[in-house]
Amino acid sequence: MKKFGQRIGMAFQRFMAGRYGTDKLNTLIIGIGLALCFVNLFVWNATAHLILTALTYGLMILALYRCFSRNTHKRYRENRKYLQFLERIKDKNHRYFSCPKCKQTVRVPKGKGKIAITCPKCKEKFTKKT
Repeated sequence: MKKFGQRIGMAFQRFMAGRYGTDKLNTLIIGIGLALCFVNLFVWNATAHLILTALTYGLMILALYRCFSRNTHKRYRENRKYLQFLERIKDKNHRYFSCPKCKQTVRVPKGKGKIAITCPKCKEKFTKKT
């Protein structure tokens, strides 16, 4: 029986070779899907129940698609954008602005009033209130 379990484990490892696997964004998607599934237990309206069921299945399918995807570079970029978004939300000491010329994101300290910002990429100067 132990050899059978090892064979199954090795077969799964071979199947997952070259695939993306799971990450923080996948964990979030699965968590939202499970939360919607739990909320769906207490919904009695047929239309709302159908919509929540479709959303739950859609999120679970999306999570599986991301997990088994062979386009690892694209999944990595998606996860990186999500993590950057989380960093921005958690950063209470800075404001983020886009350069009007080159669209480069510039981080400036909060609470400094109206300041002149110089883009590090294109050297464009613009004024914003922090």
